[in-house]
Amino acid sequence: MAETGTNPLTGKALLQKVKELSHLPRREKAKRCGYYTVGKNKQTRVNLADFFEALLEAKGTSLNVEGSKDGRGREPTYRVSVHRNGQIVIGSTYTEKMGLKPGDEFEIKLGYKHIHLIQLSNNEDDVDEAEDEYEEDDEDEYEDD
Repeated sequence: MAETGTNPLTGKALLQKVKELSHLPRREKAKRCGYYTVGKNKQTRVNLADFFEALLEAKGTSLNVEGSKDGRGREPTYRVSVHRNGQIVIGSTYTEKMGLKPGDEFEIKLGYKHIHLIQLSNNEDDVDEAEDEYEEDDEDEYEDD
């Protein structure tokens, strides 16, 4: 099936457009930012994975692990396991990529088989926006099952 692609937004233009479309669901945001293809039968497919990857890169975080190693020569795998004492350690490679500093605080939201960490800030709007995204993600997870 031949698909025609679009010219998706990237970088600052993408971030600005997402901010303007904050009232819309994430699939509609992705579509309006150009992250979709139209198939031969004129069916539109939204590319959420590409959209989220572009958002992360626009914010300075890349999921491409080539050449990114911590001081001990380990490549980030984006996987962790629970230790014997019940703890999960994320590691400095990831916190540095996110620009986190010692003392940064997070709220923990437990979902069905997942954990969301929501960074706390002095700006209440940021916390409300993060909680809205969390609730939207939670709803979408059950739709996919």
